[in-house]
Amino acid sequence: MASVERKVVVITGVTRGLGRALAEALAKLGHTVVGCGRSPEQITHLGSELQHPHDFTVLDVTYDSAVNAWAKRVIERHGAPDLLVNNAALINQNAPLWQIPAAEFDRVIDVNIKGVANVIRHFVPAMIARGSGVIINFSSGWGRSVAPEVAPYCATKWAIEGLTRALAQELPQGLAAIPVSPGIIDTEMLRSCFGNSASSHPGPEQWAQTAIPFLLRLGPKDNGKPLSVR
Repeated sequence: MASVERKVVVITGVTRGLGRALAEALAKLGHTVVGCGRSPEQITHLGSELQHPHDFTVLDVTYDSAVNAWAKRVIERHGAPDLLVNNAALINQNAPLWQIPAAEFDRVIDVNIKGVANVIRHFVPAMIARGSGVIINFSSGWGRSVAPEVAPYCATKWAIEGLTRALAQELPQGLAAIPVSPGIIDTEMLRSCFGNSASSHPGPEQWAQTAIPFLLRLGPKDNGKPLSVR
């Protein structure tokens, strides 16, 4: 991957999967990576692997007050992010909608929609004040189509598509909000749906080699466009 202008990149859900792969690859390119995740063990491990100026925090994005405190600290230390990647997400266990417990449904909604809104609420004002920045909200193929037994997840990713495209119309010139479908990647989340057949798809590290140049090229010209990593 070619060298590019150094950026401050904030990523949610950095402890595994796509978030972890993005954090490691972006750091190797010389960008400053700031991230959060729910696993204390994995955050400690990532912090040891990717040291200063990179910055990782144990955080559940569903807690608005915690996101607020985290965002304030990040902006004080690093400034407003050049790139804000809302990656943290959950998927329900495969089942018809009527068999999914209310608590499980609520958790998927809370992380995948409310968590994204919380992060936007506390980071985007600083990006607006600076007059630049790109917000990438990871959608899914299931945010533009559907499948059985993943109705809660589909509902959240369709919501992300609408939320992001509406946000794009609210942003001032110089900023962008873009719903991005990462594609089909062999992650723990995919294996929960596809089982061992997920191994026929590229892993997160291989995906990141394509995804990072694509994501770093995004800008105001792409505001509000539903895109897919390619």
